[in-house]
Formats: sequence, C-alpha cells, structure tokens
Amino acid sequence: MKPFLRSALQGSLAAVAILASSAAAHAKTPADTLVMAYVIDDMISLDPAEIYEFTASEYMANTYDRLVVIDPANPSQLKLQAAESWSVSDDGRTFTFKIRPGIKFHSGNDLTAEDVEFSMERFVSLDLNPAFIMTQFGLTKENVKDKVRVKDPMTLEVELDAAYAPSFFLNCLSFTSVVVDKDLVAANEANGDWGHEWLKTNGAGSGPFTLRSWQPNESLVLEANENYWDGAPEIKRVLVRNVTESATQQLLLQKGDIDIARNLTGDQLAAVKKDPNIKLQSYPKATLWYMGLNVTNQHLGNPDVRRAMRYLVDYDGLQETMFNGTGIKHQTFLPDGQLGADNSTPYTLDVAKAKELLTKAGYPNGFNVTIDVTNKSEARELSASLQNTMAQAGINLVIKMADNKTTLTKYRASEHDIYLGQWGSDYQDPHSNADGFLNAPLAKRNQWATPEMEARVMAARDEKDATKRAQMYMDLQKLQLDEGPYVILFQQVETIALRKNVDGFIVGPTFDLDLYRDVVKN
Repeated sequence: MKPFLRSALQGSLAAVAILASSAAAHAKTPADTLVMAYVIDDMISLDPAEIYEFTASEYMANTYDRLVVIDPANPSQLKLQAAESWSVSDDGRTFTFKIRPGIKFHSGNDLTAEDVEFSMERFVSLDLNPAFIMTQFGLTKENVKDKVRVKDPMTLEVELDAAYAPSFFLNCLSFTSVVVDKDLVAANEANGDWGHEWLKTNGAGSGPFTLRSWQPNESLVLEANENYWDGAPEIKRVLVRNVTESATQQLLLQKGDIDIARNLTGDQLAAVKKDPNIKLQSYPKATLWYMGLNVTNQHLGNPDVRRAMRYLVDYDGLQETMFNGTGIKHQTFLPDGQLGADNSTPYTLDVAKAKELLTKAGYPNGFNVTIDVTNKSEARELSASLQNTMAQAGINLVIKMADNKTTLTKYRASEHDIYLGQWGSDYQDPHSNADGFLNAPLAKRNQWATPEMEARVMAARDEKDATKRAQMYMDLQKLQLDEGPYVILFQQVETIALRKNVDGFIVGPTFDLDLYRDVVKN
C-alpha cells in the first residue's frame, strides 16, 4: 500500500474510532462514512442461524446474500439474489435453484451450491430460534442432508414433505436462505458446533458490506465490499452507534455528529422537521408494539383480566404524542397490508369498563404485576404511560428495566409476568404472525399454545382459496382480541431523520430490508 493511501485510510478509521468511543464528540462525520445512532442492544448473535432480532436482521441483510429476497419497493414481489432462477416440480414438492455464477464471499471463496446446501443443513441442525421457519416444511436434523441436495456445482434441490404454494415457501426463504461461507465456517468449527461459537461474533458472508467490528451495546462497524457481484457500495463504511436516549440522538443529529437518527419519538420528529438541514423518511413496518402476558401468572391467566388491561391503554393519546409519525393504533396480530388483516380497533381507554371486568375476575382492588421493558426511550415512555393508565383501575405495573438482550433472554425462557416489546413478521405472509402469536414462539413464551390452536393455524396456512384463507385469519384475530395473552398496541411506522446531504438509505417493510448499499453523501 502506498504511504499516502495508508495514511488516508488510517486517518478515516481514526475518525470512526473517535465517533464510536465518545458520545460527546462533535467532529463532523467523515465524507466516506455513514454514521447512525440506533438502539442495537438487542443484538445477541451475528450467526444467521441464530439471528432473530431486529437490528441483527438488518446487519445480516447488509452483509450476506440470500437465495431470494422481498423487493423493498414492492413487498408483494420476490427478487432473485444468490439464486439466478428457480423452478418447482410438477408435484409441487421439489424446488430447484440455479446459483448465480460469479459471487465471491468476503474471504475470496466462490459461492456455490455446496455453500447453500451447507447453510440450509446448518440452519436446521442447529435448531436455534428461527429454525421452525424451515422445519415446518418437514426438514429435520435427521433428513435435511437427504432433502437438500447438490445436483451440480451451481444447482441445488430442496425436497419438501408436501406441496406448498411456491410463494409461501419462497417467502420463508427470503429470511432463512442466508448463504454462509462453508469453508470458512467449517475451518472454525469446534466440538461439532457447526462453527456457531465463532460465527456469533464473526462474519462469513458475500454481501455488499463486511464486518469490521461489533462491540455489544456500543457499536457496529461495516466496511464496503469493493468486489460485490452487484456493484460496490458508494459509501466506504457504516458506523452504527448504540444510543439509547432519543433526545441524545436528536442532539447529535442536529449538531452534525451523526448522519441518521433511527429512534426519535413524535415530539422530536416534529422538532427536527423544522430544521432546514434535516429531512425525514418513513415506511410502514410489518412490526407491532405489544404486551405479552404470561398466563401462568395467577392474575394474567384470567381472560377477564386480559380484557380489562386492553381497556387500560391510552391509544389515542399515545397516537397523538410519542407515536405521532412512528406508529398507527393497531390491536390485531396481522399488520395492515397482509392477507386477512383485521384493522378494527374495538378497545379504547375505558377505566370503568376495566374495573367492571376486574371485579368479575375477582380482583376489584387490582393487583401488582411486573413488566419487563427494554432500556430505550420509546419503551420507557410507553411503559410509563401504561403504568399510569393501568393504575387507574388498581393494576400496579412494576417496571423492570434492562437492555434488550436481557429482557429477550428472560422472555424466551417464559420467566416474565408481562413483556413489553416489538414483533416483526419474518416474511410477508399472514402465517408468519399467525404462527408466532398463536402457536410458536410467542404463544409458547406466554404459555398459551394448544394443539387445537396449532391445528387452526395450520389449516389457515394450507387453505388454497385466498378468500376462505383471509376469512380464517379474520376469525383467528377475533379470537386473539377476545381471549389471547396479548395487548397489541401499535403498528410501527419507521421514520428516520437524516442530514440533508444523505441519500439512498432504504427503509424497507421489514427490518431485514433496511439497506445501506445505495447510500451516498453529497
């Protein structure tokens, strides 16, 4: 490397390091670096076979290729990525994928059908949080090696246990078909773990960006892949700083210390909208704010208590304040825009009705219950509002604040009373949320899953008539509204605030479609 090039690179990386280490720094952002403030404390792992959180999914989307992806500009359509083409057998059970030639991993290794086969076998065999998305097609640890087959170096077959609508299977692949570098991952395997411990903190992708560093609860740094098969990114690196305070994000943005703020609330968005140096960008997300109620709790196990709690939320007041520009009142498990979505909102703040239901349930004076909340501004403000309105009927919410990694780990172990958080669709099909809220994993976390409910969810998934299928989901949503262990609050509208010189950031309908590749700073 020539001395002046080395010096320039070292200087740019030094600027990134300064920004990453000091929240009080006021240097302007480097011209070749996108700097974002974002709450990323939900990142538990960087392994695509384990990733099941919002910000980790966004990391994955920018550093790996998948066989197919949802088109961010048209979420009802799929785009080919690592796959050049696909076809399905006459019986509807076997899918054949031709792998796009010329893709190289960040290591320099060629991406072939063997890498795709290894990635799918690994995904199913590790059996981590998102594995159920693939195992629902009859793939198991015991048979995946036989069902996912390399036909030649650039051709892969996947055999399913039954005929499914191609769009349903491909939509699932849009999240699960992340291709990892087989040789690199295998070289870092330990004790038969499929390289899992290593990949939790390292990268093995072929995407437009490479992983430079991840400091949990602090920062994530990505660098452009200059050899990306679909063209190198314009921006040379991306720095994501974990800034949990929305007010701090606003201050940093207006000072020019960051390029994008990702977690501003309604009042802050209204304030920065008046700044001539800042612009806003929005997209409705298939993401819901909700409360998960563990029905093993003696109080929360009573359906009338759960109904009462739905009457103890100031939906309209929150809509006009903190969710102004960041959310839409929504009370059912299917986001607006998905097949069969019921957008009715029958619950309003009605303390008298809530007290009537609590008396019927045997708790006329209310009760105490804990709520686990992640330590970011939106969640803190929302939990404070809920605490206030619940108290009006005697329900004392004891707020337990922690970073998102801690609250998620506790929630997944069903060790909570109430969990306040967000849930996003894994793929653009109603089965994703129906399965999540009524079967696995959310129903299981809240101890509400039953064989009867699972049968209804699967029947809706497999219904071929779109009109009948939509009605089945409408019926399931009515059941959830009346009996379910959830208080669903808002559908998220992701609104980001950017400096005026930043263009090309894609805010997608899901978090695995927020993309940096086309970002430019003018």
